[in-house]
Amino acid sequence: MEEAPCLWEKKKFGQKMLLITRELGLLNTQLRIKREDDAVLIPLLRLPSEEEQAAITKRCHEVRIASNCFSERKKQGKTLQEALDDKLAPPLLAKLPHSMDIIGQVAIVDVDPELEEYKHQLGQAILQTKVNIKTVLAKVGAISGEFRTRDFEVIAGTSETETIYREYGCAYLLDPRDVYFSPRLSQERWKVAQQVRDGEVVVDMFAGVGPYSIQIAKKHCTAKVYAIDTNNRAIYFLNRNIGVNKVNNVYAFHGDAREVIEKNLIGNADRVIMNLPEKAIEFIDIACKALQSVGGVIHYYGFEEEPKPLEKVEEKLATTIMESGKMVKKILGSRLVRSIAPRKWQVAIDLLVI
Repeated sequence: MEEAPCLWEKKKFGQKMLLITRELGLLNTQLRIKREDDAVLIPLLRLPSEEEQAAITKRCHEVRIASNCFSERKKQGKTLQEALDDKLAPPLLAKLPHSMDIIGQVAIVDVDPELEEYKHQLGQAILQTKVNIKTVLAKVGAISGEFRTRDFEVIAGTSETETIYREYGCAYLLDPRDVYFSPRLSQERWKVAQQVRDGEVVVDMFAGVGPYSIQIAKKHCTAKVYAIDTNNRAIYFLNRNIGVNKVNNVYAFHGDAREVIEKNLIGNADRVIMNLPEKAIEFIDIACKALQSVGGVIHYYGFEEEPKPLEKVEEKLATTIMESGKMVKKILGSRLVRSIAPRKWQVAIDLLVI
């Protein structure tokens, strides 16, 4: 056991405080986080400065600085390279994946063509180094089709691909073979949920299994969230996730977003989420129709190439929204979410539309 300064906060703020302490370089990753009754104690490397304390309390008022004893984390096991060091030649070890998507107990990995004949050994090594993983999937082909899914091959573990993914106090049942889901958008979902205000009406046009919708509904119990998706399997999991997370303010619609909004949601929304980067621009007109007559906020995701990908998307949105009979009053935020190919980015733009 080791005594260390720590942040004490209620469990519901635990994920937020973890994010803040990482951002400030305060989190002590050598010690285990503690849970006591309804509180979480996060070990720190040092006492925060006055500026850091102000940054912490600004984002969460129900927090205090204390001191406590923490147990040390177990040392990490073998790396993937160490697990395969005696099985693959050095040129092949250099081709090992540097990252993978972990969705609950499922690991999803890109297998380099040169490692194709060794993919099952790679899968077994992942099971060996990632103790909570039960199934390892290799990507086969690109994301495609109306539902943005891709083919996978089981290269190790069980053939069971339905799993539970957790983030920011929410749990999501899903099967990556049936629905699109990216754990890499975790911070994006958190950022959008922080912008929602109590009592708002939110339309999630391409909701999938509900990671935006449910996080918003759980954080803002007086909000109403209308979650739409064309994939019947996504809606199946969405309805299960509504129950699992005990939110009664998410309303699931199976169907094309344009048709659902035309029939049920014209002029209802304070806020619209458009997480369909391949095609979202084609739905701007109906997103504008979903907003209340006084306007509202659109959270738009798209793909764009360099140079100046953010500026290109902002200009394209301003033109398309004007053609839809509304206008952009203000860009509330714009950011590069992730690189999806050389010189090509997924971008996020938050717009106030009137």
